[in-house]
Amino acid sequence: MATGDPLDVPADAWAGVHRGPLREGEWVRLTDQKGRRHNFELVAGKRFFSNKGHFDHDELIGREEGFTVTSSAGGEYLVFRPLLSEFVVSMPRGAAVVYPKDAAQITALADVFPGARVVEAGVGSGALTCWLLRAVGAAGRVSSYERREEFADVARRNVTQFFGGDHPAWQLTVGDLVEALPANGERADRVVLDMLAPWECIPAVADALVAGGIVCVYVATTTQLSRVVETLRAHGGFTEPRAWESLVRDWHVEGLAVRPGHTMTGHTAFLVTARRMAPGQQAPVKKRRPAPGAYGPDYTGPRPPGLPPIAGEEPREG
Repeated sequence: MATGDPLDVPADAWAGVHRGPLREGEWVRLTDQKGRRHNFELVAGKRFFSNKGHFDHDELIGREEGFTVTSSAGGEYLVFRPLLSEFVVSMPRGAAVVYPKDAAQITALADVFPGARVVEAGVGSGALTCWLLRAVGAAGRVSSYERREEFADVARRNVTQFFGGDHPAWQLTVGDLVEALPANGERADRVVLDMLAPWECIPAVADALVAGGIVCVYVATTTQLSRVVETLRAHGGFTEPRAWESLVRDWHVEGLAVRPGHTMTGHTAFLVTARRMAPGQQAPVKKRRPAPGAYGPDYTGPRPPGLPPIAGEEPREG
């Protein structure tokens, strides 16, 4: 979706990094003395209001970030540009965002590298897109697919806002990945799926991924987790899927009062990764017998290839 020559733009612009004095059109993040946060775009002539009075945006424009400003009623605010981890949780939303703790796991454990070709579906509000674009850099490519036009519009605005323009590595397609990805003939090093039924996309993903490529799936519920893991196993062209979640807990540190924080970022989603085998190759079948009843009569989902028969049940095809 980008236009123009990326070489005409400073390299750090495509990392979403801004240096120097605050400029009109940039976002700032204010933190008051109680830790409450306010995020807004700087507009010349506009005024910020809170329960602690007001001040003009013009008092911030032109200053180096990392200062305090005092409102008309004596409220003090710390002023910085928002970090990406702060921007994505406060930006306008069409769909739920991928939280920073999960985005960090995706970029690290899916091994998203500078110059990588990444396919993403769906784009939601654009939070994960920002992390992926920062990871691949201007020399990489992130192809995002989103079924819903209204979500795509929100994501486009958010991504453009964070990077300060149309990122040269980003292409956004409104459409269904199952149909659009094969039609585009894309080849990918990494595929990230964040949707209600990602198992429906596994055949298209398998065709697009290069040998050794990684698929990473983000799902919210245990039923989704089971279905996507078993679909990857049944496909046969991927390594044994790995499933996990991450939990983040703050700590209170004040003199001798050192204890876990009262709140934590608990379950947000499950993550699943698997690697693509070379064409015509299959990963070795697991030797360990499944847990008793795991694939019993009540189980109706996909079955891994080579599954040994269970006592009292006729063998079924994978």
